[in-house]
Amino acid sequence: MPGSVGKCWLSRSCHSLRLGLSQDTVLGRLGANVTLTCQDEGLANVTVSWKMEKWGTVAAVVGGHDRWLAEGNTLLLWQLRYEDSGRYSCYVGGRPLRSLRLLVEEPPEIPRVSCYRRSHDKDVLCEWPLQAKPSPGTRAMLWVKQRFAAENATEQRCRYFSKARKFVCRVKVPPGADDTKPLVVSTCVSNGAGGLAGEDRIITLSSVLKPDPPLNVTVEALEKAPQQLRVNWSYPLSWDPRFYWLRFQVRYRPEPAETFTEVEQVMTTWLDIRDAWRGTRHVVQVRAQEEFGHGAWSEWSQEAVGTPWTDPRDLTSEMGPFSSQFPMEDGTYGVTLPPELFGEDAADGAGGAVMEASAHSVASPYAFLVAGGSLLLGIALFVGIMVRYKQTWRTGGQRGAKQEGEAQHVLVPLGPPSPPLSETPLLSPPGPLAPGALHVTNLDYFFSEQ
Repeated sequence: MPGSVGKCWLSRSCHSLRLGLSQDTVLGRLGANVTLTCQDEGLANVTVSWKMEKWGTVAAVVGGHDRWLAEGNTLLLWQLRYEDSGRYSCYVGGRPLRSLRLLVEEPPEIPRVSCYRRSHDKDVLCEWPLQAKPSPGTRAMLWVKQRFAAENATEQRCRYFSKARKFVCRVKVPPGADDTKPLVVSTCVSNGAGGLAGEDRIITLSSVLKPDPPLNVTVEALEKAPQQLRVNWSYPLSWDPRFYWLRFQVRYRPEPAETFTEVEQVMTTWLDIRDAWRGTRHVVQVRAQEEFGHGAWSEWSQEAVGTPWTDPRDLTSEMGPFSSQFPMEDGTYGVTLPPELFGEDAADGAGGAVMEASAHSVASPYAFLVAGGSLLLGIALFVGIMVRYKQTWRTGGQRGAKQEGEAQHVLVPLGPPSPPLSETPLLSPPGPLAPGALHVTNLDYFFSEQ
């Protein structure tokens, strides 16, 4: 059972790190109270004095200290601090009777280690965070060995970083090491108050790859592209792109929206965003992973911001937190405004009004002059055409009448002239008439009526 053997071995190693406590050592917890006794008996009705020594020198003479109180042959210390650790000696008439070592320690926290490797050619770093600052005498160790192997483990001393509040251990990786072989990582933390071992971690060199975040992330506007942004970034300094590549993931959002849009599988160090909101500032972040998906994604880069290009002549409108844009049929973009901007109208059931925001440039006074001149010119041209058409119509009517008058002179009777009316009886008997005479009489009657 290799796991049990390894655990027992780790427990022995961890307990061996614990500082041995002698019989004259008193262990105190941080913030607790402790009582030191000079002698159990035989010191009635005598005055006992106390001195505290630290690193071979007298650090304090117990007397008027606000947290120390000497009563009879005992010394009471309230609310212990780390600086209270030291050797306390009691005296009677200047003669030392007893010396006790007070150790103020806080039991260590259980280590929960995680390991990562910043690049294929870097060492492995293992770390675990702490909730509170460890005691000054706390030690942390890490052991690494191949799984199911009888060889001895490699021991590494861990270092505490107070600013980050975590222990960090560096595991040396020899050149040419196999990235696929499993390794067992064991940790132990101990001090005068005790020792604790963490859970074993089984890792491979390829599975713990975790690049640093990309650097120099910038967001630029593209000329005459009101809905596009160009994002540029660079490889982290710890990753050499000459031998191994990274793939990237980009996420962006318009302010003040909280949901990001993500773009994956980006193999270049730039990306064009083609669905940006017009006139709105966008927040962009980038992270990286090994090109074949080994290991974990890096942390997100620092936020970079940018706004799409805006035509200086465009009428820009400030959009509220719940605004949205959508394309209209005429190529413009509609803006949906929140109902609270419309006051009482919104209470009638209107869920919001749509205002059309054109992408064309705003008309200038010169444009109005040109439009007015064109309109006047069109009106004048229309009036001229109508006048000309009216004159042409009248001329055509006169020509038609002239042609009808000429037709009257052409239709002249060919027979002899009829006698005057005075010589012709009013009631003449009917008689045969020439066809031409009857035709002429009807025409004369027609033209007389005209």
